[in-house]
Amino acid sequence: MGGIGKTALAIETAHQACAEGWFPGGTLFVDLRGYDDNPVTADQAVLALLDALGVRGPDLPQTTARQYDAYRQLLAERQDRMLLILDNASDPAQYLPLLPGTDRHRVLITSRDRPDSLALRLIDLETLPPDDCAALITRALHDADERDDRPAREPDALHELTALCGHLPLALQIAAAMLRRRRSRGIASLVAEIKQAEDPTAVLDNGTRGTDLYGRSLTLRPVLETSYRRLPPDQARLLRLLALAPGPDTGTDVAATLTDLGTETTLSLLEDLAATHLVASVRADDSSDTGVRWRLHDLVRVFGVGVVAGDAGLVEEGEVARGRVLGLYLAWAGAADDWLRWLPGLPVPGRFEGRGEALGWLDGERAGLVAAVGWGERYAAMAWRLAARLGVYLEWRRYFDDWVGVSRAGLEAAGRAGDRRREAIAWDNVGLALRGARRVVEAVEAHTRARDLFQAVGDRYGEGGAWNNLGIALQGAGQRWEAVEAHIQARVLYQAAGDRHREAAAWNNLGIALRGAGQGVDAVEAHIQARDLYQATGDRHREGGAWHNLGIALHEAGQGAEAAEGFGKALEIYQEFEDWYRTGHVLLGLALVHKTANRPAEARACWLRAADAYAQAGDTSEADQARTWAEEQQ
Repeated sequence: MGGIGKTALAIETAHQACAEGWFPGGTLFVDLRGYDDNPVTADQAVLALLDALGVRGPDLPQTTARQYDAYRQLLAERQDRMLLILDNASDPAQYLPLLPGTDRHRVLITSRDRPDSLALRLIDLETLPPDDCAALITRALHDADERDDRPAREPDALHELTALCGHLPLALQIAAAMLRRRRSRGIASLVAEIKQAEDPTAVLDNGTRGTDLYGRSLTLRPVLETSYRRLPPDQARLLRLLALAPGPDTGTDVAATLTDLGTETTLSLLEDLAATHLVASVRADDSSDTGVRWRLHDLVRVFGVGVVAGDAGLVEEGEVARGRVLGLYLAWAGAADDWLRWLPGLPVPGRFEGRGEALGWLDGERAGLVAAVGWGERYAAMAWRLAARLGVYLEWRRYFDDWVGVSRAGLEAAGRAGDRRREAIAWDNVGLALRGARRVVEAVEAHTRARDLFQAVGDRYGEGGAWNNLGIALQGAGQRWEAVEAHIQARVLYQAAGDRHREAAAWNNLGIALRGAGQGVDAVEAHIQARDLYQATGDRHREGGAWHNLGIALHEAGQGAEAAEGFGKALEIYQEFEDWYRTGHVLLGLALVHKTANRPAEARACWLRAADAYAQAGDTSEADQARTWAEEQQ
């Protein structure tokens, strides 16, 4: 893409190659200015090349055809290999006539556009790695003043600055120039200025004046504008809509929904944009064409958003496109959520082949789904429904920060819609997310708000869920007897409604609260009730939870053999569901049973298995703790 450092790399490479003696015949360089208003033509470039080769004045042929003949003859007669650098080409017509008529010499071409129709060796340049970006700015400051120690004093601000520059060499060069001018101010001040503006180009383009080593202006926006203006209307429209897409990258299906075009048409347009390096393809795990994802550079995205914001018609087009994406997400996330909630005996959900495929789709679209919930200002109802559909998944994968953000966005959307029942559900979801993030005091407050709202609208069924969730939060906050009372309230409400499945949840949570209150015998009975109800309703995953809690209660009651049986049943179920986090929990319980029975080898084996399970679930802290306990048994 523009600003990636193509010219600098080509010239540096040429210097090193000549120093190594690769090109004893020397180097020829032509800036074709392919993205200026008046690009250099091949006919103009050949005159410059002939001049560099010593052909000028009366020796210069009068016609263009004879000029090309003279140019190629000179190269053919040269025995020493030469390097020809044709820089900044936008069209093959600029450089094809300039290629030598012999394979003795070498040609290096730089361009923002990939010439896929030609059999040329292509080298795609990516942005710099973060550490190299930091080193680039550090060196630029030290070269100007070796006493400049800001990079050493502000390493975090330096890395944040490179990220705000999108790790793009041109942006980094501009930032370094600004820091040289602002010698009395820290790096953090420039970071704060860029973040406040929300558009790095607005700050960087106004912060310094001058040119680089090649005489090119140190500005970002003109580089992006020239690439954008060259696009055909359909590609330009797609670029603008991609800038409005949720998440850092976009699947082909979502891109097709944004454009309201067919998948094949959109895929072809995406490939055309990729050839201009304004979008990059990222291969997903799926090997199909629709498994490819598409990513805009951060600065290109900001530029695209700015183009849309400056035109009321484009703003409306973007909002309508976002509505289509929300509709797509709601349909697919709803189907995936149905699979996560599915129980044997219920109708089999559609769209996906099974729970694994549903989870895979959610994993691939997670960033986009989370971002799309924030579009509730215009699409409040759909945003609230999408937020509600993501809770089980985010809890399943333990993405608690995302869950808190999604649930709060859903609450805001429900408030906009003016629906108090939805607001009650949203408060309950906020509480669940906060509890998952171990913010139990806030969770208690959220569930209390939900309970009060459900009572106000006369929703006894929802009130039961709020009591249940409130009890769990109270237990986490150390208010054990209040938790017991909350779960009893939930159980009574569910029994009155005839909902055996949720009654099972109330019994299970009541057992946990009773254990916390020191009522072990009653806790065992509560967990048995929960297990039996889950078995009767066919919820095998939650049956695993009841077995697990029963195992804990039996172990605390000194019934080691029975506890081991309970843990074994839970382990079997969780492994069946590939729920590795809860598998780790169960193995910790088994380890304690073995330790209590003075079986250290078996206990150590269980802790090590638990560490592996936690690692598979992505919880490194739990895995490390399990390994520590295992080492203590040696």
